[in-house]
Amino acid sequence: MQDITIAKQRLATLLYERSYKEGHFTLASGRTSDYYFDCRVTALSSEGSCLLGQLFTDCLRDRAVVGVGGMTLGADPLVSATTVCSYLANRPLNGLIVRKEAKDHGTGQYVEGMGNFAKGDRIAVLEDVITTGGSVLKACQRLEEQGLCIDCICVVLDREEGGRERLEKAGYTVFSLFTKEKLLALAKA
Repeated sequence: MQDITIAKQRLATLLYERSYKEGHFTLASGRTSDYYFDCRVTALSSEGSCLLGQLFTDCLRDRAVVGVGGMTLGADPLVSATTVCSYLANRPLNGLIVRKEAKDHGTGQYVEGMGNFAKGDRIAVLEDVITTGGSVLKACQRLEEQGLCIDCICVVLDREEGGRERLEKAGYTVFSLFTKEKLLALAKA
């Protein structure tokens, strides 16, 4: 594992090179933007996955959480990376994945991985990007419906377009690895 400052610098470079695109884009929120941030490209690379897992594990080291979870598809690689890195750091965290729609067969679940958790367990919700916060609010709601307590939300990129404020107004603590400006400044340093 790398020094946290070095890991964050390297992750910023990877995110800028692989995940940050300028142009005209329509976001999941329906808003338009002059840039798009596709964290999955970096999160699904071996180095990016390792760095994200390390940084989220570090972010959660002093939090009273037993696991991490998030909305599929954006959080899937983040959850996997963090569960592995947390185990390697002797601070094992189990993972959860929240479906956009309930399974139409079997148990009909919205949340996968509940067998590793008990009602009342504290978890962190992971997210790749927040714009309005709508997707992560839905994930939090579904996890709370399972009896879990949301300790905090950790996000790779906060677009600073009201999502953080919406989440905090709903009572959640939010940590972000980067804002757009911080990411660009660090990547170009």
